[in-house]
Amino acid sequence: MLSPFTGKVSLPIALKGIIKVNKVATSNTRTKNRFSDHASNGSNNTSNNKSNSKSKDKSSKGSIWEYIALATIPLVLVLGNSMLVPILPDLQEKMGISRFQSSLVITLFSIAAGVIIPVSGYLSDRFTRKSVIIPSLIVYGAAGVLAGFGAVWHSYPILIIARAIQGLGAAGTAPIAMALVGDLYKGGDASKALGLIEASNGAGKVVSPILGSLLAIIVWFAPFFAFPIFCVLALLAVIFMIKEPPNEKKAEPLGTYLKQIRDILQEKGRWLIPAFFAGSITLFILFGVLFYLSQILEEKPYSIEGVRKGLVLAVPLLCMVITSYTTGAKIKQNGTLMRWLMNIGLILMTVSLTLAIFLNTNLYVFIGLLSLSGIGTGLLLPCLNTMITGSVERDQRGMITSLYNSLRFIGVAFGPPLFGWLMNMSHKTLFITVASMALLMLALVFFCIKPNEELKGKA
Repeated sequence: MLSPFTGKVSLPIALKGIIKVNKVATSNTRTKNRFSDHASNGSNNTSNNKSNSKSKDKSSKGSIWEYIALATIPLVLVLGNSMLVPILPDLQEKMGISRFQSSLVITLFSIAAGVIIPVSGYLSDRFTRKSVIIPSLIVYGAAGVLAGFGAVWHSYPILIIARAIQGLGAAGTAPIAMALVGDLYKGGDASKALGLIEASNGAGKVVSPILGSLLAIIVWFAPFFAFPIFCVLALLAVIFMIKEPPNEKKAEPLGTYLKQIRDILQEKGRWLIPAFFAGSITLFILFGVLFYLSQILEEKPYSIEGVRKGLVLAVPLLCMVITSYTTGAKIKQNGTLMRWLMNIGLILMTVSLTLAIFLNTNLYVFIGLLSLSGIGTGLLLPCLNTMITGSVERDQRGMITSLYNSLRFIGVAFGPPLFGWLMNMSHKTLFITVASMALLMLALVFFCIKPNEELKGKA
């Protein structure tokens, strides 16, 4: 309709009212929609937060089970070796062998492992860590059964051959687990997990003498047959509790791989090689002392046998375990703290072993000094583990940690026979030698290993 005044189209008043009402209704609907969208988003966010928190809970639970599974690997490795230490005197008597021959039960196992560990490291870098750990645990347990029958049949050759085969299996267990930790965790989590592995290793050494002594009450060769049971439990834990990240990179040819390892050693060998030898000498002293204690405790004036002897052997090891776990949990990636702890640990070892030259007749004082040395070991090893594992990328980590563990095993291998040889000279000569080695190690670590610089270089 035309307006008589303007000449424009004019709408009826009723129609204008309808349009106005419709606009208001549309506006209200949009407002409601906006509120409903906000409400919907809020509920979605809430549900997402709940699901995220659930997933975090699951993740944290998963990491706990992973920690447990990882800890079983070094534990079972140590049980297969240290559980035999308290029965070595019985082994000598029952099989009619010398002290040196009984020490070879430990030594040949460790030499075989030390030689094969680098091969296991290469295979774990080329394929996956679990594909090496799982068959290694199977070989390790099966050879343990064979060693048990060698003891039952009083066949020293079968026993020694079985122990060497066990060493081949051992090469693919704890050393590869150390590389696996580097794959699974970073930063503070990695140092905590490595501290747990070292603590588990030490806990095995604490439990082993007691467990070996208890089992020997049943029959002296019982520890040989008990060990494979622990192997089966560790095997199941690794299969079902550890989810290994996939190795997405294509495997390098052997020549290229070895060149990369050589380049790493050329670049970082200034501190890596001293770190390798520090770990080796530490384990040499630790296992040598265990062998020494196992021998002298049964002699006069102590005459301590069986479970009591196992408990005495466990005291310095327990000190090492507690210190190892605490150190691993605290160091994270703090290079300055690592440097302090390593040097303090080596000072404790040097001082305690030096005092043992003069104070080795009173058992309480002597065990106290060895416990002090155990604390020093617990301060040193987790720091070395964290530095070495974090020094390289995933593709070379297996080989680098394997070289480190290979030297550790060689230290374990030569501890018992060399301590036995030094014991035949005199106890004083023995402790002068090991105190000098600890002092040399202190100088090596103090001047060559500076974690703060190495961690900055890695970052």
